[in-house]
Order: sequence, then C-alpha cells, then structure tokens
Amino acid sequence: MQDAVAADERRLASTRERFLTSTTEAFAADQVRKSILDSWWRSRRLRVPADKIVLPYVREPDLDSPLIRAATPVLERLGDQLDGQPISLILTDPTGVVLTQRTGDADLHRKLERVELVPGFSYGEQFVGTNGIGTALEEGRPTHVFGHEHYAENLEVLACAGAPILHPVTGKLVGAVDLTCWSRDAGRLLVALAQSAAEQISQTLLTHSNPRELALFQAYLRACRRTNGIVLAFNDGLVMMNDHARQLLDPADQSVLIGHATQAVVERRTCTADVALPTGSKVRSQCRKVFGQTRNEVAGVVLCGKLIDSESEGAGVPEPRLPMFLPGAVGSAPLWLRCAHDVDSAYNAAEWLVLGGDPGVGKTTLARCVHQRRHPTGRVHLLDAANADADWPDQLRRELVEDPVDALVIRHVDRLSGSALATTMRLLRLASPTTWVAATMAENNVGRPELAELRGLFPRTVRVPPLRRHVEDLSELVPLFLNRLGHGGQLTCSPAAMHLLMRFDWPGNVAELHHVLKLAVQHRRTGTIQPGDLPAEFRTLTRRPLSRLESMERDAIVQGLADSGGNKVQTAQLLGMSRATLYRKIHEYGIVTPER
Repeated sequence: MQDAVAADERRLASTRERFLTSTTEAFAADQVRKSILDSWWRSRRLRVPADKIVLPYVREPDLDSPLIRAATPVLERLGDQLDGQPISLILTDPTGVVLTQRTGDADLHRKLERVELVPGFSYGEQFVGTNGIGTALEEGRPTHVFGHEHYAENLEVLACAGAPILHPVTGKLVGAVDLTCWSRDAGRLLVALAQSAAEQISQTLLTHSNPRELALFQAYLRACRRTNGIVLAFNDGLVMMNDHARQLLDPADQSVLIGHATQAVVERRTCTADVALPTGSKVRSQCRKVFGQTRNEVAGVVLCGKLIDSESEGAGVPEPRLPMFLPGAVGSAPLWLRCAHDVDSAYNAAEWLVLGGDPGVGKTTLARCVHQRRHPTGRVHLLDAANADADWPDQLRRELVEDPVDALVIRHVDRLSGSALATTMRLLRLASPTTWVAATMAENNVGRPELAELRGLFPRTVRVPPLRRHVEDLSELVPLFLNRLGHGGQLTCSPAAMHLLMRFDWPGNVAELHHVLKLAVQHRRTGTIQPGDLPAEFRTLTRRPLSRLESMERDAIVQGLADSGGNKVQTAQLLGMSRATLYRKIHEYGIVTPER
C-alpha cells in the first residue's frame, strides 16, 4: 500500500515537473485533477515563480473585525478537538491575507514560518500559485491541495484544505478558513473539517450583521417571492440582485436603474417610472425605501421591474434572444445576439441608426448582413467618409437622391468635419424615404458634441461589442474564416490552436482574427491548423510588453522549439544557450511548447 502511494507521489511530482518545463496546451488532463491543472495554468499565466516563495507583507491584521469575532469561537472549539495533532488552523480575508494562525505542532509551525504562511502575508494564487487558500478563494468552493499538487515546490511537503466563507446576508465572499498539515498525514477528513468550520463561521456572522443589512436582506427576499421580474436591493455599501437582473441587464443598465431609484427616493418623486437603459431596453420600475429599526433609519432601497417593449406598452420579461441567421456573419454569444437583434429591429422599423464600436468589431458587416437578411435582392452600397474628397457630395447625392439604393452604409462618418459634414447632413435630409441608412463611428467618438446634429438624424445607436466580450464566438468565427481562406472548407482548427486563440485579448477584434488566420493559412493550406501555425505571440503567456530585442529572442526560441518538435536539448544547441538558460527564458516569456 505504501509503495503504491509513493509511486503515485512520484508520478504526480513528474507530472508537475513536465508541466513547468513544457507548458504545452495539450497537457494530459488525466494525469492530475482538473481543478489543480486549471490552477496551475492560472499560476503560470500570472508568472508565479515555482522555485521560490516571494510574498508581500500586506498589512497588520485587524483583529477587531466581524469576521474575527465570528471565527474565533469556532476555531477555538476546533482547535481543542484537534489538540496535539500536527494541524494548523488558518483564517484569511477575501484576498488571502492571513489573519490568524493557530498551530499545535512546533515543527509544523516552524515550516509555516519559513514559507511565510503567517499573519499579514497574502496566500492569494497570484503570489504563491496553487494552494488551499488561494485556490479555494479563486474557485469559490472548498478545495484541497496535497503535496506535489502545490505550484511552488517549497510547499510540496504540506497538505492544505481551504473553504471560502460567505456572508449569510449578502452572499459576499468575506474570507476563508484553511487547515494545513504534513502531506504524509493528509486525508479527506481535512476537507470536511474546513468546510464545516466555514459554514459555522458563516452562521455566526449572522449574529454580528448590521441591523440595516438584515432589514434590507429580508425586504429583498420578500420582493423575490412576490415577483418573477427584476429585483435589485441596495444601500451605500451593498447591492443584491436576482438571476433575472443578472441575465437581462448589463452592468451599465444596472447602474442606471440604481441611480434612478436613488434619485427618486431622495427627491420623493413617484417611485413608479419607465426607465430607458443604455443598451436600448426599457424597464418599468417600482422602488421603495426599506427602513431599519426605526422610521428615521433608512436601510436601503428595493427596486422591482420588468423589461417592456419600447415600441408598445405591453409589459413583461422578454424571451431569451434566439439565434439569428445572418448571411455572412456568425455568433451566438448573448452580447452579440442582443446587438444583432437591435440592428434587425431598427431595420424592420425603418429607423436609421449609428453603429458604434472599436475598430474591427464588424460594424459594417453587421449592417450589411442585416439588410441582406431582410431584403436579399435589394441593393446595399458602402461609402467611406474617411476617403471623402471633392467627389463626396456627388457620391452621396447619387446614392441617396438621384438613384437611391435600398440601404447605404456610411463608414467612419465621425471623421467628417467642416463643409463635408454640413453637406452630408444636408443630403441626408433630402434622402429618399425608401433608403435605410446606417453610419459607423468609433466608440470614443459616439458622444462627441460636434456630431450631435448629425446624430440627431439617426434615431437609434447600437454599440457592437469588442471580440474579447464574446470570445466564445470564435468557435463559429474561426471555421467561417477558414472556409473562406481555405477555398472550400479543407482547413480545420485543432483544439490546442483554438485554445490559444480564445485566450487572446484581440485588441484588433474580428479584423485581427481574420488577419491572424490569413497568416496561418499561408503556412498550412489543407489539414488542421496547429499551434505552430500561429504567430509567435499566440504561443506565449507573458503579460508584460517586450522590447524589440526580447521579442526577437522569444520568436527565435518559439521557432527553435517548433523545428525540434519540442526537444529542449536540441533547441538549446541550435540557439547556442544552456538548457538552464532555455528553461529560464521559456518561463520568463511564458512560451507554450509543443508536446514531444
């Protein structure tokens, strides 16, 4: 039995070592628990050192907080039950800063001091990598990390089990409780004890809760039971919302509703109103004060509401956005679908609209595709105001007045100024009533005061989200682009390459994605796109900007690893550097190497 355990530990240690040196995206998930592997990847991307522990001393813990007062009797009782056992009881704040540590074994206490698992230091994942405290806080659930599952090798002789502590009223994360012992003594009981302690502390917090919070929480629960619509409850330091509010409202919408309710209560205006939201939706809301123990003490405000059709008075929560077929465009993420439905609604109502968004998000494509969906045989023309010259008035007059098209998309209309802007507005006012016009603007120019008169000709504004906010659509966009670039669908994208694409920030949005795939197709015209076919920056995880020299060095290492099939000995020889230097550079640049 002991031999089998030792063999498992050796395999885990070997797996961790291979992970730290290869960092391949195709790393075998069956060799380590998924939650641990996910945490290893987070630690790697955060550039946490695996060979040493460097922790910041954050602050002197506040030992007179509600969390300390609630946790102290719970941890004292548990400590008495474990008296004499080599187990440490640790309490942290929600960021992983150790508040208290109680250890009944001198050797274990000295070890914890050496790795700075002591009050005032943070054991968040961003500082020490995979561990029972930081990983439990990151994942929001009880977590155990035993032995070589730790990211930092200095912790491999320890086992820890952590559980997050949630506030019983707000559900907000307020801290974590962790039990740490020697890895040789670890068992599942450790997890059960940590979870039980966290639950007891959470319940004890109820007795220490602010009476205002309790009154607001009870009013929020009553409102949730009485309606199936949107419910928000808030005061100066607390916001609660139900699932409907989270699913149907963007953060900007939530802020507008809270601001409206606050103002209405302060000014003692009628608390029933229709509120227009930034995303174009409208909410019929009712809000009321919630009082504390006396009528002079306001605990907060509760707002109930339902989305209503802005074109009618019919109230009700709309059905979730259905997938929309757009010829030449794909996407099923909620943000993209909301945007596509908004443009389609404007077209159906014959409303001209402004499409705002960052460069490359697909503003022109979306307008053109919606027109083709609604009017497949109609003419849609494009004009680019960025190229406005002496012929600009004649071009506009032809498209809008003399030979009016069914739809006109004017790109970069925010770049017009002076006489060109005045001429554009004059001709738009003369446009044929049968022509639908959409204009595109850069996101940072949508609200420019000098364009206010121009915007007044367009009843609606729709913002197209950046690709990073609907990155899940890459699973549809990549096959679409490869089908176009590969001349007939002979190219596919491997899961490993797709993973690299999906973790990228895409500052250039969909246009940048198309460019990257175009470069990849130059290397591979048939078969499957592999990580090695993507540009070097997609095979690294570095978060800091690199100098030109560093970029050249990174690209040389990436190319060397690709040429050698991931063989680091050969790569070091090819590049004329030692293996130790190569390993350091791979870690420094966060290079993702191919599995041999």
